[in-house]
Amino acid sequence: MGLLSYDKRREIRGRFMVGLCALATGFLLAILFVVLGYIVLQGISGLSVEFFTGMPVPVGLSGGGVAHAIAGSFLLVGLACLLGVPWGVAVGIFLAEFGSRCRFGEAVRFTADVFSGMPSITAGIFIYTLLVVKMHTFSALAGGMAMGIIMIPLVARNTEEILRLIPQSMREAALALGLPQWRIVLFIVLPTASRGIGIGISLALAGIAGDPVPLFFTALNNNYWSLNLTQPIASLPMEIFRYAAAPFAVWHGLALTGALVLISVVLVPMLLARFLLPAYKIRR
Repeated sequence: MGLLSYDKRREIRGRFMVGLCALATGFLLAILFVVLGYIVLQGISGLSVEFFTGMPVPVGLSGGGVAHAIAGSFLLVGLACLLGVPWGVAVGIFLAEFGSRCRFGEAVRFTADVFSGMPSITAGIFIYTLLVVKMHTFSALAGGMAMGIIMIPLVARNTEEILRLIPQSMREAALALGLPQWRIVLFIVLPTASRGIGIGISLALAGIAGDPVPLFFTALNNNYWSLNLTQPIASLPMEIFRYAAAPFAVWHGLALTGALVLISVVLVPMLLARFLLPAYKIRR
């Protein structure tokens, strides 16, 4: 019985590794579907008009809603986008278009990588020291700033990677026509990469929208309706945490329903970015 040829052994090893990758992917997808399926099955029964429009009720009474938390989450995410999206996209453009030409760009890229892996509690403590202590109160403004700081490096690195996929020949052709650099970036490069940048922003939003940790030190929580930027404000992650930690079965149901709503809120921007933003074929 002869030995297998080198090409045959390489083919067997390749198929074996592909099979392991497929097995690992299937395992992770199975866990994801189990978690999502459990949340959907347990939380869908609590969906009602009152859940979206009502306020919390005392323990022992049926019904109640999280309208204040939904409104608070949208306000916090909006504040985070005002800070995180413009600065993140701007840093990404700098890194992609000019960062490779100077050492300062390498320092900015390294800093963005470090902050991307930074625990969210660090941003919360930083804003607590910088803003909450100075104002002597928790506030929606502090929560939005903490979430925006977390967004900036995520948006920046994603924008850089997407812009690097744009063929250099496209930029060179525009330069040959006499267009200045800022017009090339603004009217050619960014529109071409708009879908990828939009999906990256949506992923960053997904990361901050469901994270209650920085809110413990900044926005805290509020059991009442409030959109005051200088006062504590409710949010879906904090309400889900409060309901899930309580020893009441009714509140556990509200927590699961809130988790289902939060997942939906996170998925909608991602789907909109994927299907509504113009798609351009990028060929190298």
